[in-house]
Amino acid sequence: MTSSNPIPVVVNGAAGKMGREVVKAVAQAPDMTLIGAIDRDPQHFGQDAGELAGCGVLEVPITNELESMLAFAGQQKELGVMVDFTHPKSVYDNVRSAIAYGIRPVVGTTGMSPEQIQDLAEFADKASTGCLIVPNFSIGMVLLQQAAVAASKYFDCVEIIELHHNQKADAPSGTAIQTAQMLAEMGKTYNPPQVEETEKLAGARGASADDGIRIHSIRLPGLIAHQEVIFGALGQVYTLRHDTTDRSCYMPGVLLAIRQVRPLKSLVYGLEKIL
Repeated sequence: MTSSNPIPVVVNGAAGKMGREVVKAVAQAPDMTLIGAIDRDPQHFGQDAGELAGCGVLEVPITNELESMLAFAGQQKELGVMVDFTHPKSVYDNVRSAIAYGIRPVVGTTGMSPEQIQDLAEFADKASTGCLIVPNFSIGMVLLQQAAVAASKYFDCVEIIELHHNQKADAPSGTAIQTAQMLAEMGKTYNPPQVEETEKLAGARGASADDGIRIHSIRLPGLIAHQEVIFGALGQVYTLRHDTTDRSCYMPGVLLAIRQVRPLKSLVYGLEKIL
């Protein structure tokens, strides 16, 4: 889909840390234009989204009227895109509203249940509207997951550790869950029991994900987003780790998703599907 007109973009969660990075990235992209900035924090209502993001005045005030902005996006010459970095409690309704208005959602918010994602997939199919749900927009994380899948052919024991800042609302992270799902798709059961385990404190062994894979979540100030996939075998340990040091690392993936979601006619899960 090619056009000389820029892609109209609405950023939902524009006052958050990720939202501000998206505002800045969209403002600097020559083929995009920011037409709306949504946030629920009343202290930012009316504030210029560009000034808040540190990229200068964009003349796009922050508002909490999502549906009005989606309707406005639907009136543009080009297919509009909504980028959502909000909260697990609101993301499902946000995405459903965007699809209803014919606006293509690019979703970075994690925490939706499999049932909610399936419902959105069915709704997107009926509307023939593209939707991208991406647990992690980092190219490095996609490469880590691919390396983990390759390693799983040779290792039967694996655990996942994910570490995030202490303002992250959901656990485990969507990225860790997706990684476990990708390993489970290899058609094998991991971590065959060697002893009868007893947890002296509930949750000490982490969450039990697909096919025997354990996920451990850490939440501390000073962290951004980090993940380890640790494989073990006789006489060796193979560790894959990805560290985020700045949220700008996600922006190439976000911009790619904005460009790629518009021709889609259904829901697609995972950045690796569009690379």
